[in-house]
Amino acid sequence: MSSSAEIRESFLSFFEERVHERVASGPLVPPNDPTLMFANAGMVQFKDVFTGKEERAYSRATSSQKCIRISGKHNDLENVGVTARHHTFFEMLGNFSFGDYFKRDAIQFAWDYFIDTLGLEPERLVVTVFGGEDGLAPADDEAATIWKDVTGFPNERIIRCGAKDNFWQMGDTGPCGPCSEIHYCLGLDDIDPRTFGDEPAADGRGWFELWNLVFMQFERHADGKMVPLPAPSIDTGAGLERIAVVKQGVLSNYDTDLLRPIVDLASDISGKTYRGSQSDDDISMRVIADHARTTAFLISEGIFPDRDGRAYVLRRVMRRAIRHGHRLGIMEPFLHHCALRVAENMGDVYPQLTERRALIEEITQQEEERFRRTLERGLQMIADNDQWVDRGKARSLPGAVAFKLYDTYGFPIDLQELIGQEQGFEIDQAGFDRELEQARLRSQGSKVGSRAVADIYPALAQELGAVEFLGYETERAESEVVAIIQDGTRVDSLPEGADGEVVTRATPFYAEQGGQVGDRGVIEADGARFEVEDTQKPVDGLSVHRGRAVSGAIRVGTTADLHVNGELRAATRRNHSATHLLHWALRNVVGETAAQKGSLVGPDRLRFDYSATRPLDAREIEQIENLVNARILDNTEITTEPLPMDEAKRRGAIGIFEEKYGDVVRMLTIGPSLELCGGTHAQRTGDIGLFKVLSETGLAAGVRRIEATTGLNALRHLRRVEAELGSTAGLLKAPAHQLHDRVERLLEQQKAAQREIDRLKRSIMSGDSADLSAGAREVDGARVLGATVDIGDAGTLREMADQLRDKLAPAVVLLGSPSKDGKKAMLVCSVSKALTDRFRAGDIVKAAASVVGGSGGGRPDFAQAGGSDPSKLGEAVTIVYELVGAA
Repeated sequence: MSSSAEIRESFLSFFEERVHERVASGPLVPPNDPTLMFANAGMVQFKDVFTGKEERAYSRATSSQKCIRISGKHNDLENVGVTARHHTFFEMLGNFSFGDYFKRDAIQFAWDYFIDTLGLEPERLVVTVFGGEDGLAPADDEAATIWKDVTGFPNERIIRCGAKDNFWQMGDTGPCGPCSEIHYCLGLDDIDPRTFGDEPAADGRGWFELWNLVFMQFERHADGKMVPLPAPSIDTGAGLERIAVVKQGVLSNYDTDLLRPIVDLASDISGKTYRGSQSDDDISMRVIADHARTTAFLISEGIFPDRDGRAYVLRRVMRRAIRHGHRLGIMEPFLHHCALRVAENMGDVYPQLTERRALIEEITQQEEERFRRTLERGLQMIADNDQWVDRGKARSLPGAVAFKLYDTYGFPIDLQELIGQEQGFEIDQAGFDRELEQARLRSQGSKVGSRAVADIYPALAQELGAVEFLGYETERAESEVVAIIQDGTRVDSLPEGADGEVVTRATPFYAEQGGQVGDRGVIEADGARFEVEDTQKPVDGLSVHRGRAVSGAIRVGTTADLHVNGELRAATRRNHSATHLLHWALRNVVGETAAQKGSLVGPDRLRFDYSATRPLDAREIEQIENLVNARILDNTEITTEPLPMDEAKRRGAIGIFEEKYGDVVRMLTIGPSLELCGGTHAQRTGDIGLFKVLSETGLAAGVRRIEATTGLNALRHLRRVEAELGSTAGLLKAPAHQLHDRVERLLEQQKAAQREIDRLKRSIMSGDSADLSAGAREVDGARVLGATVDIGDAGTLREMADQLRDKLAPAVVLLGSPSKDGKKAMLVCSVSKALTDRFRAGDIVKAAASVVGGSGGGRPDFAQAGGSDPSKLGEAVTIVYELVGAA
């Protein structure tokens, strides 16, 4: 057994044989944890189980979890490719006990797997245990004793460490406990436990961690006090890449079958031999291999490179890989080939890589082409920069320049630091941060993850249990009012006129999720009337009705009549069913790369976000509308079927990237569409009535948005368009079918009139130029002119400056003009190329702009500026004579 696939399977099978439930990897984007950017450990998908918020049908589990560690305290980015172990993406094998077995079994399982199943040499292993720390917890003598019993190790092979290495906690409060690690000595003939703790060599030789066993046995309170948990639990994690190193007889993770094929591909593409050394070229190939894995997996989960949050993390990773490819001499897009190799190698274990192969290729290639268009310009900007800050031994790139590289050219700050290491400069981080903060104030960026919910909601959900949803069968029901919230606090009653939230034991109101908006309607109890303006699900299982008590006081403990607004619900049903048909039609017209990225379904319209690299044309939109409306006319029954997730996938059902699904899912069949969905839908496709696309626009890089409407709303839209068409026809005094020709003629007439205006301007300008040129002064074989004109048009002003420069050549010309409204100053400077080694247009215009209260810049031969004080234009233009020595 040596392949990574065999190791993964042996681990999962080992624990299955010991009554552990085999659980598929959770997503890289944790669906219900706003505190995490990405899943960074195997326990992430079980977090709510460990804390008691979620119950599962099993008390033991095992998994191979895909993980990413890039940000926060786990920032491994700078070490990737440099060391033999650091990665952004990796797989973590783990076994978990939720109040079932504890230390003895966990230790025995780990030892049996390593020694009996994998056949590791015991003499190459040491273990660590928590050695105790004052004010935290006592030494874990229990674990040390168990290790001695199980392994027969002497004391020097059971090493006691501090809290930094051997005590785990989920946060400042909550479950925590000591942990125990198994370390392996790799590549050394002299195995000496006394050298444990020394850093491994660059090539990977030395001691390194293979498996971490976490013993959750305490709960830490806000005051720091720790009390024993009533049901201690186990959470373990072993890196697949690290175990593969040992079993495959190599020194570096990059030489395992998980990464070496991608390293070799990078070598083939670059035409450079990979030697497994610490040379810059070898490091670059390893970076590309690692980053290609992160790229493929994140795109397969619907994360596309962009400017904020997780999308920006992906962009950073991709652009680092592209930059490393560039320094290897790869001048054409290559990263998509490496990402496809990842899909090829790992698609059998993670099928979404195969299913979304075309999407991975398209998004990766598009991002690389976009970055390559700015890469050379950005590097040239660094080379041309003359604003270095001297900081003793090293020069520093000013924060403003670094921010422009980041904001305009798409250079992440860590990529600039990488270039700085190569070229011998640092980044003014404080200055960059100031520029970034100013930009954020101008335009607030999006936040990572969903908004953290108030503590009251998880507490309510735990106390009351799940609110039963009745809305699939009925729009009206009776239920007990079990909680009322006002201003974030639980109250016994909500007085008339007050806003608040009402929770009932069961409800027919659909709580917003999966893109469908929450229901509206009325709750009545004991003469009180509460108008529901929205229904939300702040945490799993808890539906909250938000609104106002419009008459009487509504009280906890009363029986309420809950009535959903049927008209709004029906319109929402139509739009939701139409959304599924739209998704099906889009994939038919564009292809399977048109994967759903998000949606919003309300009573008035539907919004569908999908992955795409180009807009739809008019023909494609018409095809989509025709396909959807044809299915509507079929009037087929819409059916819902609860199925195990694996069975639904086998039948071809698809679901949204970010949605969280349980083991049993609802599969909706709407004509030819098969999707997983928990929303409410029409009964037959004919109920949708009519489908009409309202718009198709770009939303972000690689993401586009379709807005559409159905039923009576679609009819109202068509009537509005018809009315506007009739009104326009009346203005042009032409029948509707002739409007296109009439408008085309008017536009041509307008263009002809503009051409005549431009001709007259040039004629006037030519005369003005002749008059102005007489004022030029001779300076060392060059002619210099500073003058003001009253043109008001920036384009014309530029043209006049160039015309005067050519007429007086070789010459330096600085012209100023007030804007059309007279409130602004405009300046342009044009310099003959033969003089740019003596006079730079950018320097001249910058000095002139300071006089009129502005700024500007440009090329050595041409620059322009603006200012707020046109009254000083005369003074500003004369500065050209001073600057060239002609005063």
